[in-house]
Amino acid sequence: MEELIDEAFSWVALSFELLGAVTMVVGAMVAIALGMRAALRGQPGSDAFGVIRRTLGGAILLGLEVLVAADLVRTITSKPSMEDALILGLIVLIRSVLSLSIQIEIEGVLPWRRALLTSGASVVAREVRRDAEAPPTGK
Repeated sequence: MEELIDEAFSWVALSFELLGAVTMVVGAMVAIALGMRAALRGQPGSDAFGVIRRTLGGAILLGLEVLVAADLVRTITSKPSMEDALILGLIVLIRSVLSLSIQIEIEGVLPWRRALLTSGASVVAREVRRDAEAPPTGK
């Protein structure tokens, strides 16, 4: 029975890892599509690049959050050891620093200085909303 539970949690962790990777890949495709649409609307290249950069950054943030969840599931369901706990702590620390760096790049301000909290998903949603509200391409 214990082996069945371990295998189930292994599949759960693997599913989270796959979801994190898919999130980043789909986010990259959405970012490119939104950037191309901005360029086709005649917006300056710097604006189109900004859309790509913000959307891709948001997708990476969201993917990193899902990957941290995968690491947590994998660690808490394995045989507990000090080494596993230290490895998890190091992984979470590295991913947290990456997330912080990406958020600063996207927003241009330290996270604790911005007025509203912004997650990776809200950054992507904001870019999709901006694209939907933009005037249609001229034909």
